Amino acid sequence: MSRFNLSAFAVRERAITLFFIIAIIMAGGFAFLKLGRGEDPKFTVKTLTVTAVWPGATAKEMQEQVGDRLEKRLQELEFYDRTETSAYPGMLTMKLYLKDSTPPKEVPGEFYQARKKLSDEKIHLPQGVIGPIVNDEFSDVYFAMYALSAKGLPHRQLVLAAEALRQRLSRIDGVEKVSLLGEQDAKIYVEISYKRLSTLGVKATDLFDALGTQNDMTPSGFVDTAGPRVYLRLDGTINGVEAVKAIPVASGGKLLKIG
Repeated sequence: MSRFNLSAFAVRERAITLFFIIAIIMAGGFAFLKLGRGEDPKFTVKTLTVTAVWPGATAKEMQEQVGDRLEKRLQELEFYDRTETSAYPGMLTMKLYLKDSTPPKEVPGEFYQARKKLSDEKIHLPQGVIGPIVNDEFSDVYFAMYALSAKGLPHRQLVLAAEALRQRLSRIDGVEKVSLLGEQDAKIYVEISYKRLSTLGVKATDLFDALGTQNDMTPSGFVDTAGPRVYLRLDGTINGVEAVKAIPVASGGKLLKIG
């Protein structure tokens, strides 16, 4: 019995050979057109992280009173696979993994349900627990980072310039997210001289009360007119160092200023 000769068959059956050649070319062209061309192609990460902080708690307390409660709620998810929990003194971190078979379009919904269940469980956690804090964007990768610096320019002005650039970059096609790193909250520190307070007969608590009252946002009422309603607001917002220095402090029948 002679062996099957593919070359002879291809020459003899030219119509079939031509059909397969055309089919392979068409399939290759179709695959080429559908081939992903992204430098950083999108893929669905089916993992989120959860963090909780409880100052003063031991690692065992974090696991038993916080971690176990959160794990039980996450196990109610439809596509739940497993959780990996690490408990430390005062802090707990947890990773939630969804099943590999989870459809990509279902992942955002599952993450929403996870947030909802953790939020519902928050009221049952011990008093003093901060969180749980959920992060489902930890897999984001920045492909470019830029730094801004300006000698002698206040940090706040630098932040405003960076924010303007962020808004312009966000409008570029293909840019999904632009984040600012290194932004610092504006703070004013008040240094207390207890020797001077003793000389003036002022208590430190009087200073704290004056600062808290001055920066307190409270409703001041409104006035109904024939036109729009006019709301009354007290102008007591602290907007700079000089404003802090001018805050009045009442103590022992005397009225002083912090500055």
